[in-house]
Order: sequence, then structure tokens, then C-alpha cells
Amino acid sequence: MPVIGWFFWSVFFIFYVMCLFTVCLYTFRKGHIVLGIIGIFFPFLWLIGAVLPAKPGSQFEVDQQMRMQEQIEQMTR
Repeated sequence: MPVIGWFFWSVFFIFYVMCLFTVCLYTFRKGHIVLGIIGIFFPFLWLIGAVLPAKPGSQFEVDQQMRMQEQIEQMTR
């Protein structure tokens, strides 16, 4: 394989791993489990899952509500 081929495969692999640890985890935290699993084979689904609103009761929504509640408490002091 020519050097340019190794270069492009390396860049693709690094990009995939970076998306795996950022966008994929974000998709799972928002409660989109199916999109996260299928996204292993079709990574653009991770982007869709990360952009969609969080499902009720997901870890992301609970964290967001707690942060908003803390901000409201700080403002009312």
C-alpha cells in the first residue's frame, strides 16, 4: 500500500476513535441507544443522535435539570 493510503487510513481511524469517545457517548447519554449501536457501523447516526433532543429521564436530561435548578437557586439568593 502506498504511503498516501496509509496516511488516509490513519486519519480516518483517528477521526473514528475521536467520534467514538465524543459524539457516540453524547448520543448514549441523551438516551438514543439504538442510534448509538447502529452508529458503530454508520457513524453519521451518532451525529443525528447527538442533535436530537434528549429522551425524558435520560442521564443528559437529568444532569441538565440539576444544573438549571442550581442556577435558579444561585439567582434567588
